[in-house]
Amino acid sequence: MIYPSIDKLLNIVDSKYQLVHISARRSKEITATGHLQMPINKYVSKKNIGRALEEIADGYIKIKK
Repeated sequence: MIYPSIDKLLNIVDSKYQLVHISARRSKEITATGHLQMPINKYVSKKNIGRALEEIADGYIKIKK
């Protein structure tokens, strides 16, 4: 995984495990509903898991602490 970088994501999320959990839930939600937070042409990744990580990196998904 090159984009978004793991360092940028870990500044937003506290741990790798929480990052995996949040991105997996969002990826499954994208698969089930087809709803995306950004326009389709703004995503770098073609897969839903990458799109979920991009949404986290860009601040579309807020993390509760």
